[in-house]
Amino acid sequence: MTVQLRTVSAGDADTRLDRWFRRHFPQLTQGALQKMLRTGQVRVDGKRAEANTRLAEGQEIRVPPLPEGPAPDTRQRVLVDDREQRALEAMVIYRDHDVIALDKPAGLAVQGGPGIVKNLDAMLDALKFDAEERPRLVHRLDKDTSGVLLLGRSATAAAALAASFRGREMQKTYWAVVVGEPDPPDGRIDLALAKQGGPRGERVVAVEEARNAIGMHDPRLGARAITDFSTVDKAKRRAAWLELRPVTGRTHQLRVHCAEALGCPILGDGKYGGNAAHMDGLNGKLHLHARSLVLPHPVSGTLEIAAPLPEHMKETFKFFGFEEPRTPKPRKLA
Repeated sequence: MTVQLRTVSAGDADTRLDRWFRRHFPQLTQGALQKMLRTGQVRVDGKRAEANTRLAEGQEIRVPPLPEGPAPDTRQRVLVDDREQRALEAMVIYRDHDVIALDKPAGLAVQGGPGIVKNLDAMLDALKFDAEERPRLVHRLDKDTSGVLLLGRSATAAAALAASFRGREMQKTYWAVVVGEPDPPDGRIDLALAKQGGPRGERVVAVEEARNAIGMHDPRLGARAITDFSTVDKAKRRAAWLELRPVTGRTHQLRVHCAEALGCPILGDGKYGGNAAHMDGLNGKLHLHARSLVLPHPVSGTLEIAAPLPEHMKETFKFFGFEEPRTPKPRKLA
């Protein structure tokens, strides 16, 4: 293989450089990439870069000659007991030869990280069923967000599903209970976001706030983030049930957009709403639910998958008098 120059697509914007390499060149180990970065073989717009460099659409990446072959499997794996096996299988709401869809509960981390002892990715061997390969994650949900999570049952299926997410070929619908009532009740939020470190860890901020805090005006500092929203029901200005349809998929996008752009933090979201995100007498968990996905099936047709509300949101719906509609059964359309 010779040196390549790759242009960052819109679907890869705001991705870390090391994750971009894992996505496009899975045979490359993290150690090998780090060596290439240290020696300047990998460059972004002609400049040296770090593994955690955030990419922007249109940037040019220099890719040196790479080894061929499959990537070594270095993922964390854990053995699950019978109780955990049953719990994981109970999350499955759709399964075919290529795809598994889970109804992920709030509180379960999708991947490992600092302070995370238990995560779904480490337990995916328990969801192989009749397949030879373990299923693969193709997208993420925050630990405290519930709802539809897709897995690819083979490398080919996972790549096709991941491409649908990057290419925005799917319809993603989230439900949220927010504190207050947005005005106007529906519309589009177009507010760029940036990641910012701090004494309490990384958080996401509106781009102007990030520029002011850092004292920079680099247009690449923030990534464009777009969310369509509509109010489904409301409770005397105390709270509202929103349907959120993210056009982009930035980290914590919906949480920041609700708190910053609408002035209505998601109930239970103390990270971005502070004390205003909590109400006396109501469950303190995050009230954000990945309600449904509609996307191309990796082989043919279209998948439509929905997940019912988690118990803590059902209780809050009942408290405010919101009527939860019936959850349709997942289906594959020709």
